[in-house]
Amino acid sequence: MVDNEAIYTICKKYLHVSTPNYNNLNRIISQVVSSITASLRFDGALNVDLNEFQTNLVPYPRIHFPLVAYSPLLSSANHELLSVKQITASCFEPSNQMVKCNSKNGKYMAICLLYRGDVVPKDVNSAISNIKTNRIVQFVDWCPTGFKVGINYQPPTIVPQSDMVKVPRAVCMLSNTTAIAEAWHRLDYKFDLMYNKRAFVHWYVGEGMEEGEFSEAREDMAALEKDYEEVSRDSNDDEEDEY
Repeated sequence: MVDNEAIYTICKKYLHVSTPNYNNLNRIISQVVSSITASLRFDGALNVDLNEFQTNLVPYPRIHFPLVAYSPLLSSANHELLSVKQITASCFEPSNQMVKCNSKNGKYMAICLLYRGDVVPKDVNSAISNIKTNRIVQFVDWCPTGFKVGINYQPPTIVPQSDMVKVPRAVCMLSNTTAIAEAWHRLDYKFDLMYNKRAFVHWYVGEGMEEGEFSEAREDMAALEKDYEEVSRDSNDDEEDEY
């Protein structure tokens, strides 16, 4: 899942690109995709198979939209921000996420941390322990507070003329969090505004789509919002409802 608005913000705010174009956006996305597939191409201390992501991240078939975060996102090397502890903590900041939503408003079901470069398991364990101790993340109470970790020895490569500086280590985080429902809510709101005015509808109908399909799609999105709402409810809330 990638959101244009989130990536534009990263380009402007952190990579200091005043007018981002598709090349700028695609270079960020390519770093993320490269990190996710690095285990298929290079050796590491803890290589994670792509099938393991699905097993760990998807508790219910419809709750299958991972929130992606990447760190570090720097235009010049600031070595204070490059420790394993620092880049791990950065993944939980909304500014490093590829979808615009506040992860602090939601609850996590699963987290995969994919490190690459000069990273050792001891530092990773320490970084995760720090996150748990400081309660940076909140998990749903029906799911164990587990972190899936991948460590790959190949550091990230930077394409020529890239906005991002070459770094010795990086991390890509895939997480399943109820906070991503904010993106569905925003999408539904904008859809409703446009559909109420029948904006662009004639183009779709002209291509053979039926108007009824708009309503079906909107209902499906509303159901998805509801699904995320139910998942975020703790069993404690359910017990209170029974009285």
